[in-house]
Amino acid sequence: MVSFLKFLKIIALGTWVGSIIYFSGVVAQGAFAVLSRDQAGALVGYTLSGLHWMGIIAAAIFLGASVALARSSRNANRDANGAPKALVRPAALGVILMLILTLASQRIVIPRMDVLRSQMNAQMGSVDATPASNPARAEFDRLHSVSVDLEMAVLLLGLVSLFLSAKEKHA
Repeated sequence: MVSFLKFLKIIALGTWVGSIIYFSGVVAQGAFAVLSRDQAGALVGYTLSGLHWMGIIAAAIFLGASVALARSSRNANRDANGAPKALVRPAALGVILMLILTLASQRIVIPRMDVLRSQMNAQMGSVDATPASNPARAEFDRLHSVSVDLEMAVLLLGLVSLFLSAKEKHA
């Protein structure tokens, strides 16, 4: 059972990290290489939502397996404050932070970008046709930068958490 739980942790986090790498290195690059900027933006937005859901599921699997693994060990399951030890290990803390950043992107940043995209489509025909000096376009570009920064932070945290998970020892 311990080996299976370790495997679940690694496969969940590895899948999430690998998906982010594939998304940024292949999907986004390919979309902007072969589609119009507006079409590429729509495709990237759609696939980013799927990536976020994969991340949410991967985080749940990773954290659930971490707790189950801690319960299967001979050590006490809680720290001095009553928190499950499994959730205060560095890798788990990294995954929790990845989940928070992913939820912030999915629930705050992307919906705001969608509203702005709709406004620009109605006013100018598309995001690409909207001048950079337009306040809606400026805010869209700012939010896009925030979105990219969030995804990069999730990727970096994921790589660190994956490394830490691979070298964790369990009693």
